[in-house]
Amino acid sequence: MIKRLIVICITIFSSCSFAQQGTASPYSFYGIGSLKFKGTVENRSMGGISVYLDSIHVNLRNPASYVAKNVEAYPFDGESRPVKFTVAGTMSEVNLKSDNTELNTNSSTFDYLALSVPLGKFGFGFGLLPYSAVGYKLEDINDEGDLTYRYNGEGGTNRVFAGFGYQLSKTLSLGVDINYNFGRIENTAIALEYTPEGELVQYQTKENTRSDLSGLDLNFGLAYKSMITENLELSATATYAPESELISINERSYSTLLFDPITGSEVIRNTLEEDLESQGLEKTEVRIPSRLSFGAGIGKPRKWFVGAEYTFRNTSVFSNPILNNEINSYENASKFALGGFFIPNYDAFSGYFKRIVYRAGINFANTGLVVKDESINEFGISFGLGLPVGDRGLFSNANIGVEFGQRGTTNANLIQENFINLNVSLSLNARWFQQRKYN
Repeated sequence: MIKRLIVICITIFSSCSFAQQGTASPYSFYGIGSLKFKGTVENRSMGGISVYLDSIHVNLRNPASYVAKNVEAYPFDGESRPVKFTVAGTMSEVNLKSDNTELNTNSSTFDYLALSVPLGKFGFGFGLLPYSAVGYKLEDINDEGDLTYRYNGEGGTNRVFAGFGYQLSKTLSLGVDINYNFGRIENTAIALEYTPEGELVQYQTKENTRSDLSGLDLNFGLAYKSMITENLELSATATYAPESELISINERSYSTLLFDPITGSEVIRNTLEEDLESQGLEKTEVRIPSRLSFGAGIGKPRKWFVGAEYTFRNTSVFSNPILNNEINSYENASKFALGGFFIPNYDAFSGYFKRIVYRAGINFANTGLVVKDESINEFGISFGLGLPVGDRGLFSNANIGVEFGQRGTTNANLIQENFINLNVSLSLNARWFQQRKYN
């Protein structure tokens, strides 16, 4: 049954990821797109916190979690800690609202695929996830109501990661992820010209820019977990990702075309390649800002937990020379998240709903993007369920989460996004290294 669930889940998520863009946000126009990975479904269902570490879920925000030996011994009694597999996807409905118009759009994406393997005091993890996504269609209209610019973009970056954790003591572990980022971003812009009489001229100009990106970065993690009273457990985590760079190999060309303003169709007449090498833009470096997060929480093991987390990104240093423009800039980003879970009775022999994990959370964020002197902020509230599946002794589960949120503003003729995300994942466990008790 579990194997069938894995195949079905991967097939659905893979089909969604290839069938549609990873985002429909107009704010993916800037930088290298909208950052896609915001934690596992379990994390996101609790407002985005990644403070809680346990022995049955993969925590992809903190590599110290790969050890998972500094957590409670149950249900594996310190032996044969499970190999953990997880896969997830998201379906999003977005309402885009400006001062004078409103539009609904949707997207479906593959979120992550990962495996975590504990070995003694060590733990290893590896996987694949989308890191950023570009998917926008924007138009500029002048005071006379004429279309002057049309912008389109697609693509994004993906991340392959491998990491390991080490148990320093019964309460403290650390880890590091090595990430290889790669991808392609394509942007086009059509500049429409009009005669003094307001008629569209015969030929228009289209700019085509393509960037192939690749590079390495690191993520360090630290995790502490200890009982502070007979019933209460304290958890504390910290992660740090140093500033890094992506190498961008760029191409740019200009096309002359016939443009039909009614249907939006384009007929290209000729194309001219721009000499980026002479401008020092054929190969550029994209600076990725550092990130620091820390959080803490308290709870009763296998019953309830409440935690908070703060994340800071040095976004003000971000730069992408090939896509610089005059209408946006960057400031330091931050995010505060609060969330937790409740389990009525984790080992109930009867009553399926007693074993369900109920999650909820809230978060507030400054994305670091500034457009027309307006900071782009984000707010979200989330709810989720962890549904037990398969062998009760392995505590595998299917996770469902719903996020309601808002990003951006209608000030300065910008766009406000109101979104609903449906997140689904499988978190599956298996014993690969079970010790024999009898010969």
